[in-house]
This record gives sequence, C-alpha cells and structure tokens, in this order.
Amino acid sequence: MDWASRRRFIILALIAAVILAFLAILGFVTFYKTPSCSDGKQNQGEAGVDCGGPCPYLCASEVSAAKVLFTRLVSNEAGRTDVIASVENPNGGAAAKAVPYVLELYGVAGNTLVRHVNGTIDLPPAATVPVFVPGVSQGGQEVTSAFLTIGADAPKWYKTARDPRVLPVVTNTTLGGTVAAPRIDAVLSNASVMPMNDVRAIVLVHSASHEDGDASGDVIAASQTVVPLVPAQGQATATFTWNGAFPETPATIEVVPIIPLP
Repeated sequence: MDWASRRRFIILALIAAVILAFLAILGFVTFYKTPSCSDGKQNQGEAGVDCGGPCPYLCASEVSAAKVLFTRLVSNEAGRTDVIASVENPNGGAAAKAVPYVLELYGVAGNTLVRHVNGTIDLPPAATVPVFVPGVSQGGQEVTSAFLTIGADAPKWYKTARDPRVLPVVTNTTLGGTVAAPRIDAVLSNASVMPMNDVRAIVLVHSASHEDGDASGDVIAASQTVVPLVPAQGQATATFTWNGAFPETPATIEVVPIIPLP
C-alpha cells in the first residue's frame, strides 16, 4: 500500500471512529435512564424498590405499622351517632401524610355492612391521633358497630428526626353548661410568632374506667370544632357543646389540636 492509500485509509478510519463514537453517545443518551426513586427498580443503594437509602420514603420493613387503638360509637344528640377512633404511629423517626383509612359501619340486622366512609389522616412521629367522623347515623338504619382500618401499605413513611409541626398548647380545660346540655371550653395558646388559622380540635370525654387503663379509653362522648384564629403569641378558646346529657359522669377530658403535617 502506497503512502496515498495509507493516508486515505487513516482518514476513513478516523471518520468511522467519530461516527461510531457519536452513535454510541446518542444511544447512551437515548436509552440510559438515571436511577431515581420512581423508576420501579431497586438501585442506587435503595433498601427496596424506590424506598430506603437515598429515597425520601422508607420501606415497609424499616418501620412499624400504624395501629388503630380503638373505634367507638358515641351518641351526641337524639338520633345521631358519631364515631371516634384513635390511631397510633409507633415510629419515632418516621411520619406519613394523608394516610387513607376506611371506616366500616355495621347494623343490627345480621351484622350487615350499612356503609363505609373513606378519609385520610396525618401521622406525625410517635403520636396518637384521634379520628372523629360525625353523623354516621341520623335517623336512618341503626349502626351498632364500627371498625376503622388502615392498610399496611397505605402509609408512605418518610424520615423525620422530630415532629415538624408547631402545636398550640392546651390549658384551662373546663366542663360547664348543664347536665342536659354540657359544654367544654379549652384555651389554645400559640407561642410562635406566626398566627394559626382554622385550627381543628377534637375532644374526647372519658369515664372513670379510663383511669384503670381500659384499652378503648372508655370514651363516652366526643366532638370537634374549628378555631378560626389563634393569634401569634396569643390565645383563643375552643368550645364544644352537646344537645344531650353524657351517659356517664366524665372523669377526664382530652382536647387534641389537629395540625396538618407540612
């Protein structure tokens, strides 16, 4: 091969190499997908598929399941039945937002399912959160039992070292009104420099057996209210009323502000 032929060969080889390199880069860019927490694969040091490791959500194997401590029917007015339940997040370093739950309501006739109610609940770390569902029975088919359930895979747990919420402090809880129309007032104090708007609060009224450690807490009444404004570094009063007497003498009163997770 003479010098001119060798030169043409080298030039063609270089052109071919450039074309092949370009095609290789183009193919890599087109078909390669950077590992992510939503690619449906266990990669990049994840503990499971798209969970654990660098991903924001924890795997089910890394946390304990949420626990429904009790679900109870309470009669607040003539012909009206409400439901109060309590859900515990046993995880001190994990929280979950907008966790779906299902409330099943059964009637007396053959223990048949009367209806079911869907809802969501936030689960802050190491917290017990009440769920109040008003008016499950209002003059219709009688409801005799209720069960609130949360699927094991329903919560999308994420890591958090502490409760990120700023909660009002509940003080000066008082029982007033009359026997036939009880009233409970509680003062909500906001120590932060930001006002709190539309603060929802749930009250649980316990009978004396609550002090004996009854697992259901012997809740004899419950209600909820919304406080429009708790001013910055100020106070507001949450008021709960009933149009009927409590079935037993209250022993303890628990007022729980419900602040969504950010």
